[in-house]
Amino acid sequence: MENFGKLQEKLQAALPALELRSQEPMHRHTSFKVGGPAALMALPKSQGELSEILKIAAKAGVKPFFLGKGSNLLVADEGVDAFVIKLAGGLMKLELEGETTLRVGAGVTLAQAAVFTADHGLTGLEFVHGIPGTMGGGVFMNAGAYDGELVQVIRWAECLDEEGNLHHLDKDQMELGYRTSIFSKKPWLVTEACLELTKGDPAAIREKMADLAQRRRSKQPLEFPSAGSTFKRPPGHFAGGLIEQCGLKGKTVGGAQVSEKHAGFVINIGNATCRDILDLIRLVRQTVLDQTGVTLEPEVRMLGCTLDETH
Repeated sequence: MENFGKLQEKLQAALPALELRSQEPMHRHTSFKVGGPAALMALPKSQGELSEILKIAAKAGVKPFFLGKGSNLLVADEGVDAFVIKLAGGLMKLELEGETTLRVGAGVTLAQAAVFTADHGLTGLEFVHGIPGTMGGGVFMNAGAYDGELVQVIRWAECLDEEGNLHHLDKDQMELGYRTSIFSKKPWLVTEACLELTKGDPAAIREKMADLAQRRRSKQPLEFPSAGSTFKRPPGHFAGGLIEQCGLKGKTVGGAQVSEKHAGFVINIGNATCRDILDLIRLVRQTVLDQTGVTLEPEVRMLGCTLDETH
């Protein structure tokens, strides 16, 4: 903790306008609505601030954790001894370059980007409209839904490395795969993405977005806190189908439940703890493995906790 105190002093001295929070409750920053306090959180509002923060953190020997909207994150109940950098009103570029090229800051939500493209008669991004995350997080995990993935439209991305230096990565350098990218392996922060879209009919684009939104509302438990799909799609199967096949739909541990609406979602039905959610995920994984021989891999990122923990 002493290390974070010194880091906070250095950040305040170098960036007096930077918003810093000590012992910030993470349940305020995750879609699961669970998680104890982070030792230190910075909320930069510009790329310049971000770069300077990373330089100072690197010199202090501190590796930050990058946070967007927290829509795919589970944080330990006891909190985390970590320095969290949350994009708060920063990196919000959203502009056309030419007729079909879109440049999007990492802090822009995927929904905002989709609506912007619809307003400008551009097709190719309809699938992200209902994904509750930012463009930065979307690139990090190659976000996808309904047969669409960002890899289909992205041209390049810019990022800051652990020392605050800016890098430009073309699509083929980003190692984009199913829910993964080079950013899953390197401590680099996406700052901007460039997308190549196609001209289309605005009415047809909006109709497709409305159709996908209706499909989500009818099939997914959007009324409860969750982190979206809990598990990655196993080869040759659907996670939700396997879980339902094993009789786990509606299974509850504390305040966590396998959704009765869609078995691929673990939801917070009321005051769930991280432990409740982890215990339920472990139960689901073990039951599916025992009954089907398939190992489900979590899609949810974990901070301060792992599935290997024992209580």
